[in-house]
Amino acid sequence: MDVLVAYDVATESSAGRRRLRRVAQACQAYGQRVQKSVFECALTEAQLERLMQRLLAEIDQTEDSLRVYRLVEPRERNVRVYGIDHRIDLATGPLIV
Repeated sequence: MDVLVAYDVATESSAGRRRLRRVAQACQAYGQRVQKSVFECALTEAQLERLMQRLLAEIDQTEDSLRVYRLVEPRERNVRVYGIDHRIDLATGPLIV
């Protein structure tokens, strides 16, 4: 399943900046960044559950915001991108770095 993860972490304190880094690292482990605090992830149900557990353990629910949207497939029909598209389609072939 494809999901969109968006977050807003309060960074006024050093603890908030640390949470922001950890949330970003968790999202990078499961998907790719398409905007500064937005990730697209192609996950199984089990991977989604692990990601959610990791994210919920990191955020402070009294200061931060986390949103997870399930994207309707096929993505190409339901997602419109205007301007720079940072997403790399990993399904079309090998990625050489």
